[in-house]
Amino acid sequence: MPAHLDLAGRAAALSAEGTPFVWATVVRAHRPTSAKAGDSAIVMADGEVDGFVGGECAEASVRAQSLEVLATGETRLLRVAPGEEAAGEPDEDGVVTVHNPCLSGGTLEILLEPSVPQPVVAVYGGAPIAAALLRADRLFGLQVRVLTDPDEPMPPGAVALVVASHGRDEEPVLTAALRAGVPYVGLVASRRRGPAVVGSLDVDEAQRAAVHTPAGLDIGARTAAEVALSILAEIVASQRLSSSQAGAGVEPTAGAAPAGAEPARAVPTRTVPAGAPGPAAARDPVCGMAVAPVAASPHVETTAGTVYFCGTGCRTAYLDNPAAYAS
Repeated sequence: MPAHLDLAGRAAALSAEGTPFVWATVVRAHRPTSAKAGDSAIVMADGEVDGFVGGECAEASVRAQSLEVLATGETRLLRVAPGEEAAGEPDEDGVVTVHNPCLSGGTLEILLEPSVPQPVVAVYGGAPIAAALLRADRLFGLQVRVLTDPDEPMPPGAVALVVASHGRDEEPVLTAALRAGVPYVGLVASRRRGPAVVGSLDVDEAQRAAVHTPAGLDIGARTAAEVALSILAEIVASQRLSSSQAGAGVEPTAGAAPAGAEPARAVPTRTVPAGAPGPAAARDPVCGMAVAPVAASPHVETTAGTVYFCGTGCRTAYLDNPAAYAS
């Protein structure tokens, strides 16, 4: 079986499991390079690379950048080039250039596409609004999942719970979601009945205040579909608010999504010199490359901590004379 078809099968299985990964594809290769256009690999969240996108040093750059891509959820075009940064040639939008001192020549351009599980909106109840929410599954980057039992635990990855059950089992479902720390909890009820239900919940006052009722933004909705749209809009707004607060160093307000539920955002264009690793990177003491500080990267345990390398060549050079690379 061709390698790319084998990888495609694994990618499909990972997606079905909800396992995050990055699909890396070489889209352009300038000679001399070992990789060719069309070569591809899967990069896992632990830095494991399955496939081929170039030699060890190119793979190290792909690994480090892929872990950033998983964190942002945004597709990135990575340019791996030899030598020093070229003055006066700014990158195009969406391109990150890494200058790799290990390359013998040539430039690789590699598309990094993240596959991350979509956040889950859990819906309890059989009201028309609940049915309308379920029809919106994956339309807005959210998985909508039904809860059929009031004792059913919140699904993994749940960023929201909406109760639309016409009064059935509202209290236990709402209480379970609040105690589980679900970022958005909404109750479909009238402006009179909703506060009464929330007031009866066996949780503290801060948790009661986190419940959105009537659920949804005020858009003048009349039909079940319009109310469902207003609820989804409120969930998205809650996520965006939490993200902006996290970026500003502000504690999220009650009911807002935590930093881990941050939605995808634009990735600024930047050039990464070999001696200036990103915030989540380590520096290879031999060649100066930015590398991912994960077990999948070549590394050595020392009394001062773990030292990471772009490849086995630099690791061997370090082991031959560690004192020469002491900082």
